[in-house]
Amino acid sequence: MNDMSEKSESQLWGREGFREDPYITAETLEEAGDAPAVILPLAVWLGLDEGVRNATNRRIGVSVAPGESIDPLLPLLGSIPVIALQFPAFNDGRSYSKAEVLKDRHQFQGELRAVGDVLIDQVAYMLRTGFDTLKVTHAVTLTRLADHNLHDTPVYYQPGRGSHTKAGTYSWRRVPDTRS
Repeated sequence: MNDMSEKSESQLWGREGFREDPYITAETLEEAGDAPAVILPLAVWLGLDEGVRNATNRRIGVSVAPGESIDPLLPLLGSIPVIALQFPAFNDGRSYSKAEVLKDRHQFQGELRAVGDVLIDQVAYMLRTGFDTLKVTHAVTLTRLADHNLHDTPVYYQPGRGSHTKAGTYSWRRVPDTRS
């Protein structure tokens, strides 16, 4: 195993750079042992008793695959510390839509994490759609992130989080209507 693949398994990337990941990923709560922070698959997380999910001494996040619906999570967003949206392949963009729904429509305040095969060209757009952190497996992306070699286009047509909101810019479509 090379240094970059080890980094992807143990570290998380955010706007401030790489840091240790406080969460472990497990298939069941029993498999997680006494880990203080764990991410479980959606079906397992939904199957937990509400008291277990909201235990004060353990943070329990949820992992959502591209084909799974986030609708069951929506009424519970205030109690979820992290949602990890899966990117099993760089060309599977279904999790972008989920990120937009969670952060913009439902104001999810917890950590939104992209996990999987993320290309460097996707990172800037992921940040604009609401992702807070990335757990990347793509070697070139890991190297570029470690070198702080992240580039975004200075102007973009499609608005997103962090877009300009001044009237007259491309994101004018997102300025709230004040004609009430």
